[in-house]
Amino acid sequence: MRLLGETEALEASVRRRFAAETGSVNAAKRLAELFAEEAPLLATVEVQSRAHALAVELVGLGPIQMLIDDPAVTDVLVNGPGEVWIERNGRLERSGVIADKDLIARSIERLVGPLGLRADRSNPIVDARLPDGTRVAVVLPPLAVDGPVLAIRRHRADPLELSAFAGPAVVQLLESLVREQLNLVVYGPTGAGKTSLLNALVAGIPPNERVVTIEDVAELRLPGEHVVRLEARPGSAEGIGRTDIRDLVRAALRLRPDRIIVGEVRGAEALDMIWALSTGHDGCFSTCHASSAADAMRRLETMALLGAERLPLEAIRAQITAAIDVFVGVARSSSGGRRVTCVHLVGPNTELQSLISADGTVQKISRSRRGWQP
Repeated sequence: MRLLGETEALEASVRRRFAAETGSVNAAKRLAELFAEEAPLLATVEVQSRAHALAVELVGLGPIQMLIDDPAVTDVLVNGPGEVWIERNGRLERSGVIADKDLIARSIERLVGPLGLRADRSNPIVDARLPDGTRVAVVLPPLAVDGPVLAIRRHRADPLELSAFAGPAVVQLLESLVREQLNLVVYGPTGAGKTSLLNALVAGIPPNERVVTIEDVAELRLPGEHVVRLEARPGSAEGIGRTDIRDLVRAALRLRPDRIIVGEVRGAEALDMIWALSTGHDGCFSTCHASSAADAMRRLETMALLGAERLPLEAIRAQITAAIDVFVGVARSSSGGRRVTCVHLVGPNTELQSLISADGTVQKISRSRRGWQP
């Protein structure tokens, strides 16, 4: 038993005892127990403080951990040795934390190692999801020229609602698109909030509907009882066991879905998604990187052609017109927030008609023999 003094000896003893154990579910809790046993006269506040600090060092990410623990921080960005950047309240800023090569290497290992993944010269790109939903992306040298790159995107504990993206009139329009089971694609640039908006949209799906979600890294959270979440698998370093989005879209069609949600289309899987949506699966959603509705349309055409090189462009466009009802644009505002910028209805021959006029007036839509019309 130790008294209040002997700080270094106390910490060294706790370190040795903790290192000898395996399988501690909560490192901070176990370290607090060890501190209390070694120095029973320590105040509870002091025990908790020391335990937390030591847990961060031993099993956490050192000074990077405090950035992750900040509820206002959504992204932690390490661009190589040097100062760490963060996104706090929608704005990129310097964190004041300096990361050297050892800290970066240790952080990467502690993040991806427990997932059964490895990041090394033979596998220099890693994209992973932690058990709490946090996304981790790693790129190592020589691909990353200036040193190892680490991007951590925290999982939001409180998903945004539609009101965070638009005013009441546009929110009502978006809610009607979900309720009336229109197929829609959310588009926007990187970091615009496409997945966050998609999360807000899927929250309006009736809980009795069977929904299958398909993502590279699972981020969507649906409240319903009939939700099946599918996640792509990159495969081993030897290329064994890979399952991509195309495989999952085909599998989803055999799972009796009422709706299919594809987190993001980036390649040939666009063709499988379009075929699925044009064969009677209504109320399906997806996202893609694009700067406008017309750009999103062109990108879908290009990606679909990757999956069917012999199919003429006219046939692809006809499939898109039959499959996609609406394009919803989202962008980051100057204040750092995310806003719905436009909503376009897809008409015959892939014509696009805005449902939000220049003065902000929102048009209602209705179904007719010719499809959905303003």
